[in-house]
Amino acid sequence: MNSHVLHEITPLMDKDILYIVERHKKEFTYPIHCHEVCELNFVENAKGVRRIVGDSSEVIGDYDLVLISSNELEHVWEQGDCHSDDIREITIQFDLGNLNDGLLAKTPFDNIRKMLIEAQKGIAFPISTIIKIYEKLENLGHQGDKFKATIQFLEILNTLANSEGMRTLATTSYAKVDIEDDSRRILKVKNYIAENYMNELMLEDLSGIANMSKSSFSRFFKQHTGRTLSDYIIDIRMGNATRMLIDTNESVGEICFKCGYNNMSNFNRIFKRKKGCTPSEFREQYKKVRIII
Repeated sequence: MNSHVLHEITPLMDKDILYIVERHKKEFTYPIHCHEVCELNFVENAKGVRRIVGDSSEVIGDYDLVLISSNELEHVWEQGDCHSDDIREITIQFDLGNLNDGLLAKTPFDNIRKMLIEAQKGIAFPISTIIKIYEKLENLGHQGDKFKATIQFLEILNTLANSEGMRTLATTSYAKVDIEDDSRRILKVKNYIAENYMNELMLEDLSGIANMSKSSFSRFFKQHTGRTLSDYIIDIRMGNATRMLIDTNESVGEICFKCGYNNMSNFNRIFKRKKGCTPSEFREQYKKVRIII
């Protein structure tokens, strides 16, 4: 973990499930950080704030709801261009135990478990989902009965897990998430890409790993992952590039070639399309965030 990231010690004790705090403030000042437990963070009246989760950097609207389940994924809400004098934030830190053992491993919790696995990269929810859980979220901190509060929170998680429009934030390679897939063919190809993204990747070789023709494999990959093979490779390379930009002092040119690109202009163009800024701007922006530690 980068030494410039604050490792937050949470107030959640071993026997606790939930820690809920509501704040009203005029600005965000807490530094970039990570923590051992899962977190659901809701922000209201914060249009213009910049939310950074791993290598994802976005300016949010009036409402923002993000779920993070990784203990290594750094995140921060930066003041940015927000001029609100009444920002409201509800933070819920929680520990539901091991995802593969205990209650969450049971069938009724399948969707929640899958969502929490995806949340290792951070998940942002659309306004339509926020509206569905808004009232329960508001009331949760005022529920004096711990058992009822836990049940209400599980209902919130269930609504989130079954909602449409959620999207992951950090890239898989940046968040260092274990690659999983229910298709052995796709999993073999994904693992090969993860180990060889710095080299030239040929469709002929990848389809051979899956023991399929090139055309059949391209269709199969798109149907199975929802992304084209080229888009998937770009995301893996961009995730590794952003990690290098943050964690090393290597030049942009060196990082470009280490991520499988042999053309700087092509690398810069793809990076800007994916991240909304150049590699140099991304590195500088991240330094500014970390300087407040």
